[in-house]
Amino acid sequence: MTWLAAPAAVPPESTQQALGYPSLFLLVLVGALVPVVPTGALVSSAAVVAFHQTAPFSLALVFVTASLGAFLGDATLYWLGRRGMGSRNGSRWLAAIRARAPEDRLAQAQDKLAAHGVAVLVLSRLVPAGRIPVMLACLMAKWPLRRFSRGNLPACLAWAVTYQLIGILGGSLFPQPWEGVVAAVALTLLVGAAPGLWRRVRGASKA
Repeated sequence: MTWLAAPAAVPPESTQQALGYPSLFLLVLVGALVPVVPTGALVSSAAVVAFHQTAPFSLALVFVTASLGAFLGDATLYWLGRRGMGSRNGSRWLAAIRARAPEDRLAQAQDKLAAHGVAVLVLSRLVPAGRIPVMLACLMAKWPLRRFSRGNLPACLAWAVTYQLIGILGGSLFPQPWEGVVAAVALTLLVGAAPGLWRRVRGASKA
């Protein structure tokens, strides 16, 4: 009867890591290119699982994997955007960036970029929906890829640390990993929704 129970057994940590880290990298990379994947929730969930594992350096590997995926995804998207800026007809990637950067947010990003430079990139990745307007502002300011990448590296590191800490918090509150994952995802969604709710409250109070 043991063979009947084998498929339901939890995979060993080595198997989880062999599948988990490449999957996390690819999903964060794709999420940077197509901003519909909840990459913050992915990193937080991966941190919960790593928190409950006994293998050394699990949390460090999550941090490195998430940071690298975000950095390469941003660099690729920026490179595609620069190609679109240099093309007479633009590109679908540049059109997608423009579509996700409302005029008011773009104007704010341009003003902050002109005043504070590279520091704005770090904040843009920590503010929900702040990354794309700042990236478009960098494109319109004709920043070369090298300059953008120098500012985006600490931004990706800070982003990975922030969402990993959310996951560690969720993992430390509950004994079971799945409970920590649920808590981490809920916290991530709350953090993402907070700025929009605050803007609505301020708009309603002014009206």
